[in-house]
Amino acid sequence: MPKTVAIGPSSFAEKDPTPLRMLEAAGVVVKPNPFGRRLSEAEIIEHLQGVDGLIAGLEPLNRRVLQSASPRLEALARVGIGVANVDFDAAKEFEVAVSSTPDGPIDAVAEMTLAALLSLARQLIPTNAALHRGEWTKSIGLGLRGTKVLLIGYGRIGRRVGELLRAFGADILVCDPTLDITSALPGITVVTLDQGLAATDVISLHASGEACILDRAAFAQMKPGVLLLNGARGALVDEVALLNALESGIVGGTWFDAFWEEPYRGKLAQVDQAILTPHVCTYTEQCRLQMESEAVRNLLRDLGLQKD
Repeated sequence: MPKTVAIGPSSFAEKDPTPLRMLEAAGVVVKPNPFGRRLSEAEIIEHLQGVDGLIAGLEPLNRRVLQSASPRLEALARVGIGVANVDFDAAKEFEVAVSSTPDGPIDAVAEMTLAALLSLARQLIPTNAALHRGEWTKSIGLGLRGTKVLLIGYGRIGRRVGELLRAFGADILVCDPTLDITSALPGITVVTLDQGLAATDVISLHASGEACILDRAAFAQMKPGVLLLNGARGALVDEVALLNALESGIVGGTWFDAFWEEPYRGKLAQVDQAILTPHVCTYTEQCRLQMESEAVRNLLRDLGLQKD
């Protein structure tokens, strides 16, 4: 009997059908996402009935979900880096192999972070809006040469962001408690969080996990007018503390692509100094194709349908 594979991400193979054809060529039965959006817990439980493998997005894959799919579910392959939505203890207990695609998003997320920084620093959105209103208003922005940028988290994406910023002449500060100093790139300064917050003009979040890093006390240490970039996880920032910091001018502008709840309907959407994007850092043609194809290869391997 052929294996059945469920699809979690709503945009899977939307732009390029190659990953879907890879599944079909392996002889599996494909069960598409029935709603065209992120699935809730109840919906993913229903979606996984009679399924051997899952191409996973950000749907909740907790104990209840994995137990409901046991014993048939053999493997899940996450399209993307983060696997915080997966209960690894439950996956081990129910013998579900878990994989991800850590290399695929690097360039796309780094490029989006740089685009957001340039937009904030040079005030592209408000000056564009003013001109569309018929107002010829000029403002002096922030250049990147000599600007201190604190990277909180220095994994694959943080390193790539650092490389791009160094090409613009920015001074790179790095805070990462897991950093092996011998593996750090030349031209960066490793700092503690307190040191970095007090010295920097721009903060860019690239940390893993869900623990809050920027709380009220952290914002109190920042220089007035700092720019805050978050393409990682909403939970890394205290939402109320951020709103207060924006109102007081401690944070001069911010960009978020990952939120506390998604779809996001919170108060940050009412703040003019905030650029908000709907979790689309990885939404480039190249990135989606690379991640989805790698996820398919991982899943077929773990289902015993393809060798490494």
